[in-house]
Amino acid sequence: MSGALLVAGTTSDAGKSMVVAGLCRLLVRKGIRVAPFKAQNMSNNSAVTVDGGEIGRAQAMQAAAAGLAPHTRFNPVLLKPGSDRTSQLVVRGRVAGQVRAADYITHREHLAAVIADELSSLRSEFDVVVCDGFVGNIVLIWPLAHVGVGVATALAAWVNVILEITGRDVDRVGVRLHSVAGDDVQR
Repeated sequence: MSGALLVAGTTSDAGKSMVVAGLCRLLVRKGIRVAPFKAQNMSNNSAVTVDGGEIGRAQAMQAAAAGLAPHTRFNPVLLKPGSDRTSQLVVRGRVAGQVRAADYITHREHLAAVIADELSSLRSEFDVVVCDGFVGNIVLIWPLAHVGVGVATALAAWVNVILEITGRDVDRVGVRLHSVAGDDVQR
């Protein structure tokens, strides 16, 4: 087993983070060098890392499941909401300033480069990188110009995808997945 795997969901509360932690623990027990990765997280629940930065608490838990100390590489972009329209932007564990929702798109290229760099580095060091979904969900229908950096990262990395679906979502929207091999999987 090698490469990267993305655990995506149809809602923000589908259980992606726990599935990633479980996969990390399972792979470590099988002797596979594994690292968790969340390109961008939005949370005020952060943890201090060994390099003195901060990441989402879920990524610190996933690192522990993988037998690793928490590191900023596992969550290079963290948004800490301050109000309905602003967030503190944390890049590679360090505060980079405040960002308004309307202006966030102006940071997209820089953040995508940071994320791609960290993911590439982890993929070269570990047998498997298990990626924890996106901010929001994978099935939102947005114009491509407004796609979040998490989606861009998955497309650029060409990772296999596991879609975590809650029962209410399957009943409401149905599911159609395309595997990397091009085979259709439906429900």
